[in-house]
Parts: sequence; C-alpha cells; structure tokens
Amino acid sequence: MRVVIAEDNALLREGLVLLLTSSGHEVVAVAGSGPEVLPALLEHRPDVAVLDVRMPPGFRDEGLRAALAARKEIPGLPVLVLSQYVEESYAAELLGGGASGVGYLLKDRVGRVDEFLDALERVASGGTALDPEVVSELLVRRRDSPLDSLTPREREVLQLMAEGHGNSAIAEALVVTERSVSKHIGNVFSKLGLPPSDSGHRRVLAVLAYLNNS
Repeated sequence: MRVVIAEDNALLREGLVLLLTSSGHEVVAVAGSGPEVLPALLEHRPDVAVLDVRMPPGFRDEGLRAALAARKEIPGLPVLVLSQYVEESYAAELLGGGASGVGYLLKDRVGRVDEFLDALERVASGGTALDPEVVSELLVRRRDSPLDSLTPREREVLQLMAEGHGNSAIAEALVVTERSVSKHIGNVFSKLGLPPSDSGHRRVLAVLAYLNNS
C-alpha cells in the first residue's frame, strides 16, 4: 500500500516509516505539521493516510481537520487517525456521516504491531477500526437509549463489531459459534431499530452512525 504519514513526533514518525516499509508498504510522503498534511495527501493520493490528531502549529486538531478536508477533495480516502487520549468528539466527527475507510486508534496501539497493521489494512480496504477504549467510551456514555435494552452478551458483540471485527473473529473472541454470533447481531439490529444487514463493514458503519447520533 502507498501511505502518507502525518506525525510531529520525529521518533514516532520514523518508527512508523520503518514499521510500514519493513512490512512491505511504501511511504510516499511524511508531514510534520498541520499545514503540510493536505498538500501531501492531494499530491500523492495514497491508499491510506496515518494522521496524528494534534499537530503544530496549534496542537489542537490540525491533523483531524486536514483529514476531513482531504476526504472532501478525495471522497473515500482511507484515514487512520492516531491520538494520545480518548477524545470522543474527534472520533464522532471523523465518523460522522457513516463514511467508510476510517479508523481511530490510541497511539499505544502502534506498539502492538500486529493489531496496528491489521487495523491499517482494514481501513485501507474500506472498513472501520476503532480502538477498544474509544468504543467503550461511546457505549458507556450513551444513556437512556435502546442500548440499555441490550444483554451483556449483545453489548460484547456490538463492541467487537464496532472495533471492525467480522463474525468469525467475534466468535473466536467470545468462544461461541458463528451461528450464535449471527443471532446476537440480529438481536442488536432489531433492538437498535437498524436494518437487519450482515454485509461486512457496512453493518459496523451503521452501528457507529447510531452510536454517534443517538
């Protein structure tokens, strides 16, 4: 894959470059400040962009703003955003509209190489990858909603779905059959008033859209 990296921390930036190139990917550009990000994305039109949320000069949300601007210019541009902390408003804004090919991970997740690369590939292929801690925050903060009607097992399935896992991975994680997972997913969609779809990442996006707008 062709990747653009936007990260102001030189050590982490170079670490990402080394990790991705050693995994067979091509880093076509790197950016160390907010104003550099959008031009690099528009020039190289990568298969996926890995962006820090907070970048110079303001260290607020420059990376996120550049990602949103790039997705307007290049519809469907896969973007994996990295953040130091769980910032729900950033996750909600990135996922707004139910767009595909988005991810939001805590920087600690980069150190778990296999998980990070798996998330990157899911996002690049049009899927979704949300950090488990971000999903937990979204679930916990939603009160007085149909989420309250979910059983503990259905909430577990919903959380794994929102992280971007497929039925087989969910079944393995929960030590149940795929048939049971499909049944739980059907119950989740029914209780949340969502179309009973089991078509890959689209079901995840539907759940995320519900979480972010409920």
